[in-house]
Amino acid sequence: MLVLITGCSSGIGLRMAVMLAKDEKQRYHVIATMRDLKRKDKLVEAAGDAYGKSLSLAVLDVCTDESVKQCINGIKDRHVDVLINNAGIGLVGPVESISIAEMKSVFETNFFGVIRMIKEVMPDMKKRRGGHIVVVSSVMGLQGVVFNDVYAASKFAMEGFCECLAVQLLKFNVTMSMIEPGPVHTEFESKMIQDVRQKEFPGADADTVNYFKNVYLPSSVDIFETLGQTPDDIVIEQGSSARFRNLTNPLYTPIVALKYADETGGLSVHAFYHMLFNLGPLMHVSMKAMQYLTCGCLRSRTVSPN
Repeated sequence: MLVLITGCSSGIGLRMAVMLAKDEKQRYHVIATMRDLKRKDKLVEAAGDAYGKSLSLAVLDVCTDESVKQCINGIKDRHVDVLINNAGIGLVGPVESISIAEMKSVFETNFFGVIRMIKEVMPDMKKRRGGHIVVVSSVMGLQGVVFNDVYAASKFAMEGFCECLAVQLLKFNVTMSMIEPGPVHTEFESKMIQDVRQKEFPGADADTVNYFKNVYLPSSVDIFETLGQTPDDIVIEQGSSARFRNLTNPLYTPIVALKYADETGGLSVHAFYHMLFNLGPLMHVSMKAMQYLTCGCLRSRTVSPN
């Protein structure tokens, strides 16, 4: 079974590629892709003996039609059994300080990049009446989070697109699955938090910058430390029954449920407001207590590409 994965230079994509390539039953041949093969070292090291056997590398930039087409054309008979769309970028901060160009860049990767990949492999899957398309989305594609406006919007767009497409694909025996992690401990996340701490936010008023840096960021760090998963928590195989939606962290289920408990939307909006602005210190203590009590045992819910 040939599996093509985007964004494999680090984080979730890297761990997915390695896990599937080292499958004990040897069910998969993985093509792990990245924009720049100069960043392959961590993946090659983690793959070990699987590199060159059940795992191979390919250059792929999901932001260009030419690169996507060239990558798929390089596969024998263009035959992809499982497409895992993992490549993505983040963006956080006061929206007044974010340029339209930056916003378009996020959508180019997180939304249009996924669509490019799907459009390139879907026709062959439909002809064969078989295949599996997996999209690494986010819990922020189900529930918006303050100061993550543009990133959440890109994931909401992806969720809506895939929800529509999943219905059609069933007729062709092609499965669509969304993976919706909460916070994940990766270089991607750590670097983003570190960068925004030092960043200036021109265009945003002083109060908003203060709320972002001194209220949101500390709370965000607490949540990452307490509820954050590792890439391995997400990619360890669980079984052969593929679901459309896969919230990888069970602790986020009640948070998402708030949105659907009140059709006016007021419950979730006001709940998040009070958590951030009125219960900040209490939330810090609660997160620490939960961290000690759970010892991480509630943070794993694994999914499978099968």
